[in-house]
Amino acid sequence: MHLIKVIIPAFNEADAITKVINALPNSVQEIIVVNNNSTDKTEENAKKAGATVLTEKNRGYGYACLKGLDYIANQPGKPNIIVFLDGDYSDYPEELTKIVAPIIEKNIDFVIGARVKSLREAGSMTVPQIFGNWLATSLMTLFFGATFTDLGPFRAIKYDKLLALNMIDKTYGWTVEMQLKALKQKLTYTEVPVNYRNRIGVSKVSGTIKGSIFAGAKILSWIFKYSIKK
Repeated sequence: MHLIKVIIPAFNEADAITKVINALPNSVQEIIVVNNNSTDKTEENAKKAGATVLTEKNRGYGYACLKGLDYIANQPGKPNIIVFLDGDYSDYPEELTKIVAPIIEKNIDFVIGARVKSLREAGSMTVPQIFGNWLATSLMTLFFGATFTDLGPFRAIKYDKLLALNMIDKTYGWTVEMQLKALKQKLTYTEVPVNYRNRIGVSKVSGTIKGSIFAGAKILSWIFKYSIKK
């Protein structure tokens, strides 16, 4: 029996969060929404939909993810698998089943939901996102021989392997930090093609020039930091 917990960072996702929660399969043991200092009804709507809701006042994707992990660490009965996905309904939460399948069926450590072009809705990824993903994954291939094609936020990882990564990034570098540390620790990994649609609302990262620049800089800094580590 695999116990699965889902962590959903959410900042001002009141219009989307209920849809995300309701679309997750019944195999999930607990849905944890981390309200990242929202100013709308994200918290209220997530609670009504049946999620465990935590509050992280420091804004940042990594801050929210770390808050969720801290909560899990202090609960009895640890999960086998942690799944991360966004709260904007751009991912298809029902595809969690195929995201976790390689872990359950093949004992893979880490799975990325890859937003392949053929399964993406038109306009669902911005040009800076597409280029940034290509550049980051190309550099990981160059420096580490990695086979990643995406930094997709919809991902699953064995809980014990995640703890061993000792994640620390508080903002935009969370996803790439996880992938780089997985490579360094020689975790087994794979990608699963997933559908991807236009998000509900406006992106706080790719939807702004400032967010795109900061995210790109953080991602590249992690890659170059690890490329020069012994």
